[in-house]
Amino acid sequence: MLKAYSSVSGHLEPHDGAPEDFADAIWLDLLSPTREEERAVEDGLGLSVPTRADMEEIEVSSRLYAEDGTYFMTAILPAYTDADDTEMAPITFVLSGDHLITIRYHDPQAFRTFATRTQRADVGCTDSETVLIGLLETIVDRLADVLERAGGDIDTLSHDIFQRPDNRKAPKADFNATLKALGRKGDLNSKIRDSLVTLERLSGYLGHVTLQRASNRDIRDRVKTLGRDIRSLADHANFLSQKITFLLDATLGMINIEQNGIIKIFSVAAVIFLPPTLIASIYGMNFAIMPELHWAFGYPLAIGLMVASAGGTFFYFKRRGWL
Repeated sequence: MLKAYSSVSGHLEPHDGAPEDFADAIWLDLLSPTREEERAVEDGLGLSVPTRADMEEIEVSSRLYAEDGTYFMTAILPAYTDADDTEMAPITFVLSGDHLITIRYHDPQAFRTFATRTQRADVGCTDSETVLIGLLETIVDRLADVLERAGGDIDTLSHDIFQRPDNRKAPKADFNATLKALGRKGDLNSKIRDSLVTLERLSGYLGHVTLQRASNRDIRDRVKTLGRDIRSLADHANFLSQKITFLLDATLGMINIEQNGIIKIFSVAAVIFLPPTLIASIYGMNFAIMPELHWAFGYPLAIGLMVASAGGTFFYFKRRGWL
């Protein structure tokens, strides 16, 4: 799908379908484009649109490069970030003269948000550079929202792990569910960190591009601010990663404590019933001469010794604080 936008008094006005003259379009957004749409852009602007395989190259030189005054910049961005099942895919930003071309095969919310906002308000989208920087700023804001939501969810999990009420009637903590939730948050945070790394490289390269294109000072300042925002988000993502690791270790520790408590109960029970078992074993021997066998109080005495030995062991453990 090809969407084209023109700049009108700082707004972005969408075209109905593909434009007849690409010179009027300031932003061309290619979402899962067909080969015909790629050819139309290539013929209209005289450039080569990178393929999906080109966009997925991991080398920095394949993601950030220039050809005949046209600058190609690729970053890995997440989509469907409202849930933890996030889709990651590369998006290429092509800065060619007075045109910005974006090539993507998934639909991050930031693109829809930016397109809607620029149609409603004057956000200063007067040329390709201001459109690119405004789009990147919207992407960074979206990543900040995702990290903020993830941080809130992690705080909730931390509260559930460490601040459960010491009440027997309180519901028992489901540490299996907690581990799964922490794993999902860790996976989401890892994906956001990967995206921020590619965006940080892109912002650094974009700063070089603005110098090559002799952009005005306001553009260069916005690029520097964008880079600082990305680095601060990367630091926050690293902090969340450390917190998730700590909570995972703490959850495993809680599981070990519960398991140790269960083993402790069985161990204490085994020790408590050891003396009665010994007494029962003695009087279960098949010897002909055992004085207590024909004694009228032999049976009550044996039962009393078993109860007394079990009770004595129990109260000894209780006094020592082992129970």
